[in-house]
Amino acid sequence: MKTFTHLMQEVQEKGLCHHCGGCAAFCTAINYGALELGEDGKPRYSNKEKCIECGICYSICPEINELDAETNNLVSWSPPMGRILGIAVARATDPEVRNRATDGGVVTALLLHLFERGRIDAAIVSRKAGPFQRQPWLARSREDIIEAAGFYFDTLPNIPHFSEAYSTFSPSIVELKDVAQKTLNRVAFVGSPCQVNTLRRMEVLGVVPSEAIKIHFGLFCAGNFQFGPEERWRLEKIGNFTWDQVFKVNIKEELLIHLRNKEIRRIPLQQLTFMKRFACQFCEDYAAEFADLSFGGLGAPEGWTTVVVRSPKGQDFLSKAMRADIELLKLKEKPLQAQVIRGKVLEWSEKKKQSAAEHFQELEKEAV
Repeated sequence: MKTFTHLMQEVQEKGLCHHCGGCAAFCTAINYGALELGEDGKPRYSNKEKCIECGICYSICPEINELDAETNNLVSWSPPMGRILGIAVARATDPEVRNRATDGGVVTALLLHLFERGRIDAAIVSRKAGPFQRQPWLARSREDIIEAAGFYFDTLPNIPHFSEAYSTFSPSIVELKDVAQKTLNRVAFVGSPCQVNTLRRMEVLGVVPSEAIKIHFGLFCAGNFQFGPEERWRLEKIGNFTWDQVFKVNIKEELLIHLRNKEIRRIPLQQLTFMKRFACQFCEDYAAEFADLSFGGLGAPEGWTTVVVRSPKGQDFLSKAMRADIELLKLKEKPLQAQVIRGKVLEWSEKKKQSAAEHFQELEKEAV
């Protein structure tokens, strides 16, 4: 039986840890208390003597292939990028939601729809903790859900005084401990592909509190980026802007820096390798292939969201929300546009898988 010690050796020490928080969240949720997330976001022993060496933390790690077959079977995964029941382009009908959203506000609109109709009791999301940082949060009201929407900036003149490295990533899975402690049993989860992957592995094993997650919303992910002082300075030079001009940041096919004067600075993602987290180079999942619904701005017009429907449950939730809270871009009238969007998502998915394979080969060569 492999334990957390093996996980550190095989994943963390090689730089492959995605900081998804699954191992520590599980251990905390069931009150073992042996693991925790450190200040650097990495899991670690908080009290090694409490570890019962159950091996679950090892098995649910998305970098460990022990449960690959079972997880694929659980979600009916199929190549080249998971099960797809349909692709839509949509946006929230509520102007307040759209104004706060990074893209079309579909995730926020869906969460509000489910919460206000009593289909969920809460949602695990992330909310703004600083100009470049988000933190996990258990949203339990309409106001909570709306507050978590979008990726915006606060007191921009103070940005030069930040000394620590900020990140676009939030270890939302750690909120599972609150789900367990509050005995919630109808929760929506919004997170990155690696986080959804971990949750599905927990579901395969039937471990607490994965059964409380009733719907998995996955976000397209080209990688997570660090916004430390050096990275922020280099971005200013590359994009020819200053941070006091910035209104919001978005990632589609490029990094989009939206300025307050309505201008947009577009920076190719290939130029951002200096700020991408090391472990993201080894991730194969761009389009959240294990989710019920996957969301991103890729392929969609400005102000709209691309939605990949992956499960009957996701299809049901989306179709019911379309009656009041979500509107669709009529792709049936533009069949070529629908094909282009699907092709773009597939292209970026394949690109990420190929890149991960190449980086793994390089890592193996270095090890030899």
